[in-house]
Amino acid sequence: MTNHFPPTFIWGSATAAAQIEGAAHLGGKEDSIWDAFSRIPGAVANGETPELAVDHYHRVPEDVAIMQRLGLDSYRFSTSWARVVPGGRAVNQQGLDFYSRLVDELQDAGILPWLTLYHWDLPQAIEEQGGWAARDTASRFADYAEAVYGALGDRVMHWTTFNEPFCSSILGYGAGVHAPGRQDPAATVAAIHHQHLAHGLAVNRLRELSATRAEPLQIGITLNLSNAIPLDPTDPVDLDAARRFDLLQNRIFLEPIVTGSYPDDAFSDLEQFGIRDVVKQGDLEVIATPIDFLGVNHYHDDQVSGHPDSTGSDGHSGATDRAISSPWIGSEHITFPSRGLPRTAMDWEVNPAGLTTLLLRLGREYPGIPPLYVTENGAAYDDVVADDGAVHDRERTAFVQAHVDAIADAIAGGADVRGYFVWSLLDNFEWSWGYDKRFGIVRVDYDSQERTIKDSGLAYSEIIRRAKADAADRVAGSLAGSASAPTERVG
Repeated sequence: MTNHFPPTFIWGSATAAAQIEGAAHLGGKEDSIWDAFSRIPGAVANGETPELAVDHYHRVPEDVAIMQRLGLDSYRFSTSWARVVPGGRAVNQQGLDFYSRLVDELQDAGILPWLTLYHWDLPQAIEEQGGWAARDTASRFADYAEAVYGALGDRVMHWTTFNEPFCSSILGYGAGVHAPGRQDPAATVAAIHHQHLAHGLAVNRLRELSATRAEPLQIGITLNLSNAIPLDPTDPVDLDAARRFDLLQNRIFLEPIVTGSYPDDAFSDLEQFGIRDVVKQGDLEVIATPIDFLGVNHYHDDQVSGHPDSTGSDGHSGATDRAISSPWIGSEHITFPSRGLPRTAMDWEVNPAGLTTLLLRLGREYPGIPPLYVTENGAAYDDVVADDGAVHDRERTAFVQAHVDAIADAIAGGADVRGYFVWSLLDNFEWSWGYDKRFGIVRVDYDSQERTIKDSGLAYSEIIRRAKADAADRVAGSLAGSASAPTERVG
């Protein structure tokens, strides 16, 4: 069966600054929270750091050439706050110049730049002044957004404020498994709200700065969303576990932005951690400033139970499991029983139909939601370089194709999905897992920094080619049909 995608559908790939750039202390950059966190013994697998990463900082032309060879329409990248405003002090022109060169390189290659302002690399100096638990950080984020816009706003039309605030708040301030590594319930709740506020302030700042443009900016946010599936939909204990998980993974991030209010159960579940104290008058109006798109990151579903798991495997990443199950959120006994589905190297279930379900749910439950883009979707597997020098990653190839099919099913069902960005372009520094987990459709030899397009990358390129050819054929057929149709004389 041929998948039909709109002619304007955007095909891309995504990365993050801290994961690929390297040059962690070059060009005026100072520590981000991930540079500092990775130096804590035991925080990152094998004691690895993002100091070199995959040296994208020095290899932009080579990496953009790979994007062009793959036929990407767009490249989703992030700017590093710690590179643009090192130490949280003065704007660093060298940092802005790096991103300006990247944008020029992309435009010369005919690739649409899709910029994310925050992919978890807060300047360490701002963390030491309170980080996201401090309300002032939201205002400083808007100032950082203004600095980036001043350098790139003439060429970048697509702006994402935050990537996955779930991770940078709950995993970073509650579970302690992501930078900055804190385990403070009140700080976690404050971080959730202050990141929402920072988003709204940045959207308003970007709107003000671009008010005289002939073509308005496209501004949005990216959330990592999942389906909370109760193990037994007739069991009140499992149903409540699914409700709590859905609140913390999805609704507490989604609803303030698209509905202008927190869910009622956010206040009841989190009242003891000060949620009513951090939400000030007028905040929600700022947070709900209209956006032009919602980025959806989706890797797996979550079957949940409120009972202890007897399967012997929770089927969930350790970081998120500890974050969601930790008592500080009143969520003891949320477990993730196995459904017996195939798994990736992250021990995440593979269930492409879940992406269809999620995309349809968003449109059904939030009628005013803006257009959707799947801004991350991909899989880590234990890749092997074959004797022929290639990486025949059949599982990842099948994963990407199946999820593209799932998006096509969602579009056919009425979901307004306008693009897909595979994660990730390159193997990279995978946060707390260091360099152990490979998500790239392009392999990186971490010793030589040599790039090799994997079979999944070649297959994705062919998916793009076929989709564009199909769209062009349908447009041509429609035009031909219109031209040959008899016209009715009037008068």
